[in-house]
Amino acid sequence: MKILLVGEYSHLHNSLKDGLLALGHDVFIIGQNDGFKNFPVDYPIQKKWDSGFLKKIKVAVYKLTGFDISSYLTYRQYLKFEEKCSGFDVVQLINENSFYCLPYFEKKIISSLLKNNQKLFLLSCGFDYLNVKYCFENPFFKSVIQLYLNNKIDEKSFANVLKFRRKSFLKLHQFIYKNCNGIIASDLDYHLPLQANNKYLGLIPNPINIDKLQFEPINIEDKIIIFHGINNDNYLKKGNDYFEKALEIIHEKYAEKVEIITVRSVPYSEYINLYNRSHILLDQIYGYDQGYNALESMAKGKVVFTNAENEFMSHYNLSQKICINAIPDVDYLVNELSFLIENPTAIVAIGKSARAFIEREHHYIKIAQQYMEKWNNN
Repeated sequence: MKILLVGEYSHLHNSLKDGLLALGHDVFIIGQNDGFKNFPVDYPIQKKWDSGFLKKIKVAVYKLTGFDISSYLTYRQYLKFEEKCSGFDVVQLINENSFYCLPYFEKKIISSLLKNNQKLFLLSCGFDYLNVKYCFENPFFKSVIQLYLNNKIDEKSFANVLKFRRKSFLKLHQFIYKNCNGIIASDLDYHLPLQANNKYLGLIPNPINIDKLQFEPINIEDKIIIFHGINNDNYLKKGNDYFEKALEIIHEKYAEKVEIITVRSVPYSEYINLYNRSHILLDQIYGYDQGYNALESMAKGKVVFTNAENEFMSHYNLSQKICINAIPDVDYLVNELSFLIENPTAIVAIGKSARAFIEREHHYIKIAQQYMEKWNNN
C-alpha cells in the first residue's frame, strides 16, 4: 500500500512511518518540520514571512485586506509537490490544520489531496474544532483551556487554540468531516470528546519505535538526576511554571542528593540524548494521557511526570504506576518528587514498568497494524 502522512509536530508520523515501512508499505511525509524540533519530512514545507520585518508586512497586509501571505506561500509550495502527493491509497492528516494555513488555503490543499488520492483520514491529535468546543463546554475537563478560562494565559498567546472557535474553522472542520473516511484519536485527551461522533473510528495509541530507544535499567550511583525540557513557545501550556517552582524547592531541600538539568527549545535529535543521564523527567500537566515526549522517555525507562489520570489507568487496566500523574499543584509535585528521592527503589521499579507498558501498548509495528486495519475497513 502507498501511504501519505500529512504533518508532523511530535514525531508521531515518523514513528508510524517506521512501523508501516517494516510491514512493507511505501510511506512519505509532507509538512513542516516544526521549527526548532526539526523533525524529518520527505516533502518539506516552510512557513515563510513568519518573523522579522516580513512578518510585520504580512500582518499589515492581513489587517488591511484579510489576505494571509504565509498561507498563500504554503499553498504555492504544496503545488510543487502536488504530483508527488498523488496516487496514494491512503492520506492521513495529523490535524484539521495540518499545513497551518488559514481555512481558504487549507481547504484548497485538502481538495487537491481528495481529488488525487483514494482515501483521506483525519487524526485528532492536538486541538481541533470539536476538541476545543468540548473543552469550553466542559470547563472541568483537564486541558490547557482551563488556563485561558482562569485568565492565566492571554488571548494572543492562546491564538493557535482559539482560532478553532472561528466560523471559518468550523466550515473547514465540516468540509473535512464530510469528505474524510473517518477520524482516529491518538490518545485519551482526544478520544473522550469524540466518543459520540459517527465519524469516529476509535483510539489508536501513539506509535513508539522502541528499536531506536534503548532501555537501560536505572542505576543510581550518586545523585538522582532530574531533567526538565522546556519549549518556550508552550511554557505555560505544559505546566512548566509549576515544575520550575517545585524544582526550586527540591533543589533547596535535597541539594546534596539531586542534580537538576534544564534545557530550553532544543532540536529533537539533541533533546532525546540530553536526558539520557536522567532518572526523572518532567513533561506536562494538563491532560489525561501521556504526551509524545513522555512516551519516548518512558520507553528509555525514565520516571516521567506527565498525565496519567484515573481514566487512563482504567482504559489500560493498570494497577501499578508506569509514570507519575502531574497536576497543577506545586506542593503535590514536591511531595511526589520527595518520595522518589527518598525511595530510589521506587524509581527503578517505575522505570521498568514504564518500558514494559510502552512495549505492550505502543509498539510501533503493532500500532501500524492497527492503522492498516482501520484504513482497510473504512
